[in-house]
Amino acid sequence: MTRVSMILPLLVAPVLAHAQEADGYSYSQPRMSSQSSGTGAIFTLGAGVAVAPKYPGSDEFTTGPDMVIRFHALNYNGTMIGNTDPNARNMGFSVSGSFRYVGERDTSEYPELFGMDDVEDSIELGLGLNYEIDNLKLFSDVRYGVTGHNTWVGEVGADFVTQPMENLTLTMGPRAFWGTEKFAQTYYGVTAAESAASGGALAAFDADGGFLSAGVELGARYSFDSGWGLESTLRYDKLISDAGDSPITKVGSDEQWRFNLDVTRVFRMGAI
Repeated sequence: MTRVSMILPLLVAPVLAHAQEADGYSYSQPRMSSQSSGTGAIFTLGAGVAVAPKYPGSDEFTTGPDMVIRFHALNYNGTMIGNTDPNARNMGFSVSGSFRYVGERDTSEYPELFGMDDVEDSIELGLGLNYEIDNLKLFSDVRYGVTGHNTWVGEVGADFVTQPMENLTLTMGPRAFWGTEKFAQTYYGVTAAESAASGGALAAFDADGGFLSAGVELGARYSFDSGWGLESTLRYDKLISDAGDSPITKVGSDEQWRFNLDVTRVFRMGAI
């Protein structure tokens, strides 16, 4: 599964009264303000490598490309939305875009899944609500599979944020992922027909929705003065509920690890 992260400032409702400098951070609030006429944008693009399970519940890993797309500010005909400092933390409430790609599961490639139907790749699009204060960030994302599984998923989490040295930001916090019954059945369910096709190796299993995994993520981001940067995350998830009890997981693993390393670059285009 290729991991892609995207953050897009769409709407901001900050609760702090002013920007401040403390603990080495640049604290700032995304805002809407009047700027010079014209159109421009500030955004970060990045590319790298990701290591992830071959499919949800697998005990084998695949290595593939990774992508980072992060929008910071937009100037549209003199109206500024977002934050012109790409390294500043956005304090208070904000709304962001949320994107995830889940690769296909071609069961012909996995002998342990003999008899199972293939699962198409999925593109999930949605929104997230964030809140940041001091060294804490809270978030909740909701996405819909516009291709592939065609149902709802979401994630909640929190991060402790610290900056031990200039330009280096470290994060650590818990994660919990949920999906509908349709999502759970797509990736963790086994129909009676599939069980029969497997010769009984995989028992029939109806997977219910709900919280399907819980884990923790560690992140590091270093920004060079030239606009280039490095960022990486290491994530561990424990499959729980019916995701953990699934026969698919039993022949794989309920412990899911993911790692990515990306080189990033901040771009400024147009009037901004």
